[in-house]
Amino acid sequence: MALFQRKHKPVLPGFGLSMGFTSFYISLLVFLPLAALVLKTLELDWDSFVKVVASKRAIASYQLTFGASFVAALINLVFGLLVAWVLVRYQFPGKKILDALVDLPFALPTAVAGIALTALYAPNGWIGQYFAALDIKIAYTPIGITLALVFIGLPFVVRTVQPVLEDLEKELEEAAASLGANRWQTFCRVIFPALIPSLLTGFALAFARAIGEYGSVVFISGNMPFRTEITPLLIMSRLEQFDYAGAAALGTVMLLISFILLLLINALQHWSHQRHGGVK
Repeated sequence: MALFQRKHKPVLPGFGLSMGFTSFYISLLVFLPLAALVLKTLELDWDSFVKVVASKRAIASYQLTFGASFVAALINLVFGLLVAWVLVRYQFPGKKILDALVDLPFALPTAVAGIALTALYAPNGWIGQYFAALDIKIAYTPIGITLALVFIGLPFVVRTVQPVLEDLEKELEEAAASLGANRWQTFCRVIFPALIPSLLTGFALAFARAIGEYGSVVFISGNMPFRTEITPLLIMSRLEQFDYAGAAALGTVMLLISFILLLLINALQHWSHQRHGGVK
């Protein structure tokens, strides 16, 4: 046994220095703006705060924003899994093009996406005209808002689930089949449990992205108070009226509700890791 062993220095700086840089960076980009938002809200007294955040118009916007975001994230959870499954498990002409198109909502400006969706689903649009003939209106309704949120949220689920599917060992599926499991049993008992943590992560990312979306929704929503007005639009209306404290108050409520919901999703994700053999 050697008397002296060579001590290998880590590639990155030590914990103290790394933690210092990390704390400074996060504080500068995250904590400081959030603190400024809360401090701006404190300029209002309690009665004024309640009057702004608990008005009927604000409550209607909360219901639409969080409700449409939740539904859109659920839709993306299902179809994002299907898209990821097709991209990983099958070979077909144009696969690379389809794989690249999944990332299109990341690169496309949200305002352009909103204009394109409105042109498609308006009553006189390419697709909307056929629904209009059936007396079904998509644009300027909560349905149109949900479609816009589905569009911008799909890549989050696909790109979160896709690497996990690629890393799954096919030997486990073959072993399940050799033990008499059919395809549905193999998916439910072997594949799906391994995908649950990544599905929850994709759902959380898509949900969080949808809550704060503005550009793609503002065109297709019609911006009608109590009907199709989302909270980010209500915040912009306050800013245009130079009511910065009122806008900050609405933003603080959105921040608080979003934080609680994401905390619950992360707790569920942690439970899923523990339940299905994740890292403890």
